[in-house]
Parts: sequence; C-alpha cells; structure tokens
Amino acid sequence: MYIPAIIAGLISFIMTPLVIKIAFKLGAVDIPKDDRRMHKKPMPLWGGVAIFTGFFVSMFLFSNIETTKLTGLLIASSVVLVTGMIDDIKPLGAKSKLLMQIIAAFILVKSGFEINFFTNFFGKSDFIFLANFSVPISIIWIVGVTNTVNLIDGLDGLAAGISAIAAVTLTYIATLNHQYDAAMITLILAGSSIGFLPYNFNPAKIFMGDAGALFLGLVLAAVSIEGALKSATAITVVVPILALGVPIFDTAFAILRRLINRRPIMEADKGHLHHRLMSIGLGQKKAVLSMYLISALLGAGAIALLKQSWLHAFILLGLAAIVVFIPISRSLLLQKKNKLE
Repeated sequence: MYIPAIIAGLISFIMTPLVIKIAFKLGAVDIPKDDRRMHKKPMPLWGGVAIFTGFFVSMFLFSNIETTKLTGLLIASSVVLVTGMIDDIKPLGAKSKLLMQIIAAFILVKSGFEINFFTNFFGKSDFIFLANFSVPISIIWIVGVTNTVNLIDGLDGLAAGISAIAAVTLTYIATLNHQYDAAMITLILAGSSIGFLPYNFNPAKIFMGDAGALFLGLVLAAVSIEGALKSATAITVVVPILALGVPIFDTAFAILRRLINRRPIMEADKGHLHHRLMSIGLGQKKAVLSMYLISALLGAGAIALLKQSWLHAFILLGLAAIVVFIPISRSLLLQKKNKLE
C-alpha cells in the first residue's frame, strides 16, 4: 500500500527542479514587497505543479477509485491548479478565484464526492439526510477547506507539511471506516507533498504558490467527505474538522479577529498562529515544526475520538490546546508591552 505514496513522492521530488526552471522562465516568481513576506529574495512559484503531477501519475497507476470520481477529481483539481497558476503570475480578483473554486467543487460533488447525511445526535433516527441541501453544503465544505490550506501557506514548508500530516490522519481514519479507496487517495497525497518538502522546507528553493495550496486543499476536502464524513459513528462531524484542525481553526480565528477589529475579512494580516510563533522569537524552522506538532496532536486526537478512547483524546487535544495557547498569550503580552513603550 505504501508503494503508490513512494512513487508519488519520487515523481514530485524529481519534477520540482524542472518546475523551478520553468517558473523563473515564465515569470511565476514571488518578489517580496512588504513586511509580511518572510523571504528576502525572489522565489519561484508553481511548486504545486510538481505535487499535482506526482499525485495523479500515481493515482492513475495504482488507484482503484471508480472512473467517474477519478475523472471528476482530475478535472476539478486542474481547474484550481490552473486558477492558482494564473494568479501566481497575474493576481486575480477574489471573486474570480471564488467562482473557479465553486465550479471545481460542483464538479467534485457531481462526480460523487458529496455529503449525503449527518449522524443524528438527538433524534430517534440514526441519520439526518440532507436531500436538497446536500449539494450546497458539500460545495461550502469543499470551498471552505480549499481556502483554509491556502491561508496557512505563510512559512517555508508549512502548508505542504500540514497537508501531509492531515492526509496521513485521514488515511488512518478512512482505513478504520473501511473506505480503502479514500485511504489510497490520501496516502498518495501525503507522498506527493512529502516529495516536494525537501525543496520547500526552510530555506526554501521554491514555493507551492496558490496553485499548490488550492490543489492540496481541494483534494483534502474531497477525500475527507469520502473517508471520514461517510461514517455512521456519532463523532463523524468532529473527526475531519480535527484532522484538518490547524488550517480550519487558524482561518476561523482570523475571520473572528478581523470582524472584532472591523477589518475586511479577506485582508491579510500578521495575526496567524505562525506569525505569533515567529513574534516570540522562534525561527521559521522551529515555528513550522511547532505547527507540525499541533497538527499531529489534533490528528491523533481525532483518531482517539473515532476509536472512542476518551482519555487519550482528552490528553492529546489538551496538549494541542496548550501548545497553541502559550505562544498566543506570550505574543499578546509582547504586543501590549511594545504599545506601552
């Protein structure tokens, strides 16, 4: 089962140097223009092309997923990949990008990646079937997760590593739910992300760009529907949220923060968790590794919940909360101190 992931990783690894050359030649380069950028020199983008190639070559070679779903996944992924590639050269408007994401999500839903029901926590019946609400709710989930991964892509190796950890978590969850096709997809995605990491980890030689972040988010959203949400267990709704916890919670708090401060929701700022970690003196590597730890703890907590190992889940999620709380509280104290000075 690990061979497909290894092949995906090797293809992604081999493709990345070629993508670096192409990105420079075609102008897909991120030039630092403000203090939000952590890099000081022009960096090639389009690393997502290498991840995409490794993923789909391995999928076509090894996956047993039905043709309709595989075709839908390929077309939808191509839509967001090309959208991101264009945006990496000539920034598109937020509405244009959102429209393309909705189109991609609709393609996925129509090919079979659809949330049909939720577990009923309170009623006599086991499930709440969504009926006519199935399509819009599925699209909202896919578009939402797609954007959360894009929003955490702020440090070298962060989005690729977090996506790999989330993919491994979803692989295990899908296996527990006997969703073996979904498990294969996430394992291959983890492999292609890890294959890209040697070039993307600090000091990075290339960024994945919007092309890569949108692609990873889309696939994680789709496969979480297939491998985690389609389960009869009562904890079903919580599990994928925890597995994708770092990007989801970071984005949720970013939206809340901007609403409280009466700032536009889509406006970039330096309040994300990785910015907080950097502000208390951690370098990029330590900040990213801390984010990896949080993601791994949340993923392990999700698995413990699914297995109804309540004590383990409480300990793991408690540790994740502590690791998050310490840098945020220290960062806020430093911020307050600087204002007073």
